Amino acid sequence: MDARRGQLFTKLAREITVAARQGGADPEMNVRLRLAVQRARDSNMPMDNVERAIKRGAGTGDGGQETLEEATYEGYGPGGTAIMLQALTDNRNRTVSDIRSTFVRGGGNLGEAGCVAWNFESRGVITLDVSPEQAEELALVAIDAGAEDFELDAAVLEVRTSLESFESVRRALEESGATVANAELSLVPKSMVALDVKYSQQTLRLLDKLEELDDVQRVYTNADFPEEALAEYSAAS
Repeated sequence: MDARRGQLFTKLAREITVAARQGGADPEMNVRLRLAVQRARDSNMPMDNVERAIKRGAGTGDGGQETLEEATYEGYGPGGTAIMLQALTDNRNRTVSDIRSTFVRGGGNLGEAGCVAWNFESRGVITLDVSPEQAEELALVAIDAGAEDFELDAAVLEVRTSLESFESVRRALEESGATVANAELSLVPKSMVALDVKYSQQTLRLLDKLEELDDVQRVYTNADFPEEALAEYSAAS
């Protein structure tokens, strides 16, 4: 658990550093930095670590600015699913080698740039914890503020927005008293691929292995997993 927490904190710190380098060290003026800092807080990352990462990105910390590059990788998982990876790296050769070998061991393959990107759209995704009585009202608040669509699943309301309206929708929901569980800029698939239980297990293992790579920040897929496969994988993990 300590090792996994340490790896998570490293990834969060990298995201904060790059966000501060690109948009400045003030979270109020830098949406990406504000979201990164909020993710760090949600993960109980010490604020000293957060502040050091911001200073590195701004070039005012020890050692000057961090030399990290953003990179996107695309590939295919078991059953023909599309997988998109966002990475931060100081060594592209190492990163692509690690990703390629992980794909191969997991029954997939790393593809060329553009091979699956066409199937994903950049969207703001806001997840809310809601009661049945709140769901309809909050969905209307989101739509009025500029949200494109929403989906209700049990006690979770997922709101999707354009990149331009993301911040205004998030603020409107918070001001209405909603409990925002997560808010982030994401890659959302345009179409899904339904998997059987066998391919689901293989794909879930591959996604976990990719997420464990030090340089990989986020993993997205268009895989549609049956409930029984998710339950079985969760029980075995």
